[in-house]
Amino acid sequence: MRLENNQQFPNVVARRVQGGEITIPGDLAGSWSVLLFYRGEW
Repeated sequence: MRLENNQQFPNVVARRVQGGEITIPGDLAGSWSVLLFYRGEW
């Protein structure tokens, strides 16, 4: 799925490398962010 201009990012809960979870976009609200998704092995 590709986002279009002005379309809101869908809600995602992801595990952090250091432990715990992050909720996107909720935990990133109000700031610019760069997200790197690493999918691991095939």
